Amino acid sequence: MHEIPKILIIDDEEIVRDSCIHILAKSDYKIVTARDGAEGLEILEDFQPDLALVDLKMPGLSGYEVLEKIHEYDPTIVTIVITGFATVDAAVEAMKKGTYDFLPKPFKPDELRLIVQRGLERRRMVIETITLRKEKELLREHFAAIVSHELKSPLGAVQQNLFVLADDLADKLTDEQKTMVERLQTRIKDMVTMINTWLRVISVDISKIREDFKPTSIDTIVTKAVGSVESHAIRKDIAIKHKLNPSLPQVSGNEGTLVEAITNILNNAVKYTRVGGKIEISTIKSNGSISINITDNGVGIDEEDIPHIFNDFYSGKARPEGERSSGVGLAITKRIIEAHDGTISVESTLGEGSAFSIQLPALENDK
Repeated sequence: MHEIPKILIIDDEEIVRDSCIHILAKSDYKIVTARDGAEGLEILEDFQPDLALVDLKMPGLSGYEVLEKIHEYDPTIVTIVITGFATVDAAVEAMKKGTYDFLPKPFKPDELRLIVQRGLERRRMVIETITLRKEKELLREHFAAIVSHELKSPLGAVQQNLFVLADDLADKLTDEQKTMVERLQTRIKDMVTMINTWLRVISVDISKIREDFKPTSIDTIVTKAVGSVESHAIRKDIAIKHKLNPSLPQVSGNEGTLVEAITNILNNAVKYTRVGGKIEISTIKSNGSISINITDNGVGIDEEDIPHIFNDFYSGKARPEGERSSGVGLAITKRIIEAHDGTISVESTLGEGSAFSIQLPALENDK
């Protein structure tokens, strides 16, 4: 059902209030007026406007105070200033209070209609964005429940029963049958790992990460991350070269999640680098930040994929034959880095390789 937009007009001049009502009467709006800021704020809670037209110069509460209180009450209400004292300073001050636009008096009917129409469209877009965000969070929660209870639990039971069955039939199976059972166990293990990864990307809690922050060594983080992928790199004959600087300042962070973030990038580098390739890691201090740079000479990333690679469950086109991706590793990495007030970026050329750069704030009192 279509809801009629509601407009609140707060102005101490009766002629202005009447003019606004007359100009907007041709449109399908519910309009309520107030003679001053105090009356307008009293009406606010009961009326629940979508848009408020507010005069700056009024007896009692000033327009600036009214704008601030409206924004505090509901920041989605679009506020438009109407005033006969239009100056750049007044406009700037009004914008600081959350004002959407500024209309000097006297104004033409078409000017008021247009600015109100645009303001209501702005309100509609803001509400839609908030609704989509809530729906996305609800979907994440439902997805986590489905994955956990409808997939992980029964799959775990199958895995457990397969272990028992393989043990009971160990002396009765042929070599070919044992190989088939081992393949089943491997595939189920891979599926459980993938499900745990899905749950991980859904459940990364930024606030929880911040609770455990303490001075942390970048050298230690990178060394542990390299250790996590070393065996995979050796199997593919990929050389991982360190260019670390142990004298770098520490960062304030959670060591475990930072190791996970670097490991995710290194895992991708190993996965998407051809046999005999190389990966280089370097760390430097620049402008109060620590930079961790990871480059490879792998398959690279398609230009159209680059803006999306940090999105949940996104999997790009370019990948070596046989390599699979859940599309969540880089999404987790980005959340972890942003939880540490850092940034992550990538440059890549298809067929030549990729370069990831992480910037983390250095501890100022750390030499």
